[in-house]
Amino acid sequence: MTIRLADLTAADVAAERARFPRAFSPSAGERVRLWLAWGSGAALTVYCLHHFGFLSRDFLHGVSKFAAVVVAQLFPPAGFADLPLFLKVIGETIAMAFLGTLLGATMAFPLSFLASRNMTKSRPLQFGTRRFADLLRSFDYLIWALIFVRAIGLGPLAGIMAIAIVETGTFIKLYSEAIENLDRKQIDGITAAGGNGLQRIRFGVLPQVLPMMLSNTLYMFEHNVRSASILGIVGAGGIGFLLADRLRAYELREACLIIILVVLAVYAIDYLSKALRERLIGDHRRREPVDDLAQA
Repeated sequence: MTIRLADLTAADVAAERARFPRAFSPSAGERVRLWLAWGSGAALTVYCLHHFGFLSRDFLHGVSKFAAVVVAQLFPPAGFADLPLFLKVIGETIAMAFLGTLLGATMAFPLSFLASRNMTKSRPLQFGTRRFADLLRSFDYLIWALIFVRAIGLGPLAGIMAIAIVETGTFIKLYSEAIENLDRKQIDGITAAGGNGLQRIRFGVLPQVLPMMLSNTLYMFEHNVRSASILGIVGAGGIGFLLADRLRAYELREACLIIILVVLAVYAIDYLSKALRERLIGDHRRREPVDDLAQA
């Protein structure tokens, strides 16, 4: 039975409110718990701000000093005579991020099926794979870079391995979550047609999860360019060594030029990733007629 809003009376609303009181307003206990949660969160926030000095005069003085002194010393950028060297090392940084991301995605792809509940029947194996991924991404890039610098020496290889290790754990989590959220109907149809395990993965799983995997991989590549930019601080190659060297020597204007180059590199990679994603996954403009039809 369809009831129009105009046909509802105050008596009808009062009767429904009496029948389903929680549909109209939370109970007193729920309101108390809600206020306690918001109050506890606000109190914790104020305590953290006070404990870490955000509410002190030193912090406000430091912010004003940063704006007046540091920013004034950064601009205008200098060091254009070393621009070929900077560009070369920026290219090395991008190559480190690319290889690290590629290795991480390659190693994580098969392991993500083991970490997925709907693909792995053995719960100990699935649980162990998930915890292994947690272990890999528990440490930051710099920690792994320090370990690999000690193991294999200075240079970009240590940075590549650090990125690959962290991204393996990250991609296992992202890929496995995409696999767990897929629609089972396509897989069941292939099973009913007599398909084996590999055919179910090839024609039932991959067409659904590859777009999400590709999108996550491209985003992490962009993220790893930023991460690779600081690995040079610990001797793992990349532009980070030159940036740290300029900052230690208080050559802030040359450091500013390096930062601008890193930002431009991230912009370029973001644009190329968007273009590649739209080419392989589909342009968003293809969905506009559907939206227009829905609005009509």
